[in-house]
Amino acid sequence: MTDCLPLSVFIIARDEADRISRAIESVTGWADEVIVIDSGSTDNTVAVAESLGARVIHNDWPGYGPQKRFGEDQCRNDWLLNLDADEEVTPELRAEIQAKFADGSYRDADGWRVMIRDLYAHESAPAPWAYGYHQIRLYDRRKGRFSTSSVHDTVRPEEGATIASLKGIMAHRSIRSLDFQVAKYNRYSGMQVEDMRARGRKLPRWRLLSEFPVSFLKAYFVRRYLKYGWWGFILSVNYAHARFLRVAKAYEAELLEKRAGR
Repeated sequence: MTDCLPLSVFIIARDEADRISRAIESVTGWADEVIVIDSGSTDNTVAVAESLGARVIHNDWPGYGPQKRFGEDQCRNDWLLNLDADEEVTPELRAEIQAKFADGSYRDADGWRVMIRDLYAHESAPAPWAYGYHQIRLYDRRKGRFSTSSVHDTVRPEEGATIASLKGIMAHRSIRSLDFQVAKYNRYSGMQVEDMRARGRKLPRWRLLSEFPVSFLKAYFVRRYLKYGWWGFILSVNYAHARFLRVAKAYEAELLEKRAGR
């Protein structure tokens, strides 16, 4: 479409048939292209994405950072917008990006941070107090690329690149259910330990005692989960357990290494 912005949107996905439609639909009609990098879905992810007009490319899973760098290389535009399959551009963010491309002010920075706020399955929009974090998601790939880390998928701007922040938010539907959240935390904590050990980082053993209570308090008060009531209490416990798992698995790896005599 001629009225689309010179902007490529890329999304990495695997088994996201139930969530990816919202991500694609939130950028359809105003971005020049939407590319989905699929790493071997066994559900209808590919069919859903293609039915919505996205170009789907298969790439075996190399880790988060490398997969997103692969996605960057498939885009035909230099200005990129990255979405995860469980995220969506809100109407306010869409209007803001469109306005910046209309008046050329998107060039005022080489990369733009976006606030990404949690949205749960029982909600229709992120709560005003929802936990969020800023990430560079709209950027010129000539001035920055995603990191090569297999765990941390963050855009690393080149030295001297200018970074600014957008006002609109992305909605993040990261939790399908509590079953899904627990499995995700278990899987991700293992990946974190592998990454730390590869970098030679060790966690002190005293954190086995402190990690759970400190993390619970952080989630409940700093992340303001307390505002969700009982749901927030559940989220805080799960978050604290995930952080504890990371320390416990790191200690387990040390014990196994010691037993092996390495």
